[in-house]
Amino acid sequence: MSLESYMNQIGQQARAASRLLAKASTKQKNSALFAMANALETARPRLIEENLKDMDNGRAKGLDDALLDRLLLNDARIDGMIEGLKQVAALPDPIGEISNMVYLPSGIQRGQMRVPLGVIGIIYESRPNVTIDAASLCLKSGNATVLRGGSEAFYSNQAIAEAIVKGLSESGLPEHAVQVLNTTNREAVGKLITMPDYVDVIVPRGGKGLIKRISQDARVPVIKHLDGNCHVYIDNEADLDKAFNIALNAKTRRYGVCGAMESLLIHENVAKEFLPRIVSAYQEKNVELVGCVASQTISSVIGEASEDDWHTEYLAPKLSVKIVNDIDEAMHHINKYGSHHTDAIVSQNYSKIRIFMAGVDSSSVMVNASTQFADGFEYGLGAEIGISTDKIHVRGPVGLVGLTSQKYIVLGDGHTRDN
Repeated sequence: MSLESYMNQIGQQARAASRLLAKASTKQKNSALFAMANALETARPRLIEENLKDMDNGRAKGLDDALLDRLLLNDARIDGMIEGLKQVAALPDPIGEISNMVYLPSGIQRGQMRVPLGVIGIIYESRPNVTIDAASLCLKSGNATVLRGGSEAFYSNQAIAEAIVKGLSESGLPEHAVQVLNTTNREAVGKLITMPDYVDVIVPRGGKGLIKRISQDARVPVIKHLDGNCHVYIDNEADLDKAFNIALNAKTRRYGVCGAMESLLIHENVAKEFLPRIVSAYQEKNVELVGCVASQTISSVIGEASEDDWHTEYLAPKLSVKIVNDIDEAMHHINKYGSHHTDAIVSQNYSKIRIFMAGVDSSSVMVNASTQFADGFEYGLGAEIGISTDKIHVRGPVGLVGLTSQKYIVLGDGHTRDN
């Protein structure tokens, strides 16, 4: 079968499955999730065996230790996938939820019902556990999904796919509700993102290059985030003890996450008091610091920041520092250089906080809290498919509700329109 014929078949099967899933009950979907969990448990030896093939291939191709670690499946990570399925099953089902019902002068009732998007194509790299995360969220939200994992995790993903199909079959839901592409041909991605008859939305998860390429070439809507260039602004009316803890945590809790702070902005009136203290803490963590001339004047350990530094998501122990005149300069800097992901203010002035929340154009705005809270679980949304920096149709952590839409419903009792 040619690649085009194969992808068309995948698309047709996904579209047919999506019609059935849209009508599936919460009980059916949860039953499938638990059946998948049981199938993963049964397949544990096979999962580890197939993952070993990917690990061997990865070493042969020269993947670095960080990528190999992301690729690894062991008992603990399989336990995590099983637990993740159970957690998604425990989440409230958004499908069928009716809201905003009102009586209109004509006598009809108008409201909105939450419905699935339809067919979601998800393209991701390295981590095979994403296969389960994506499958479970799409299934619970009533969507069929087509998954295209990275070639480096091919054998692992195929073994996981077998467990998914087994769970779907045992629960009576269509086996094609979740399809993992069984080809490493790169052209499959190009086909998947240009099938508007079969695919309703694409979600890319991976490096900036992958996401840019998909966003440029796709003929269906894309839910994406390009990077997480996050900021913390320390206001002159901040509690500096709170500011210290927040600035330290926002950078050093984990460096390689999209919610990590990459630039620290400090009001000039508190910079001389605050900067030396936080610099000392960063030095203990071996964080490299670059900054503006004013920050270098206060601390000699701060190197010179280039224009590129302000734009950069380091994902590493490196931080840019800038002294600003006021909150307006801070907001201007964030909106100019940030990636519209997550940005924070530390202040005790409510009026300034309101100005910052309204003026910063980001998917999440934190007040007196670390940017590292930018996470679906921390928001109480359960598992997430990613964090969107788009404005349409969903923004911020994309959980179950983010994988749905709404349609209007109208209730009458023989009503007819006269004019």
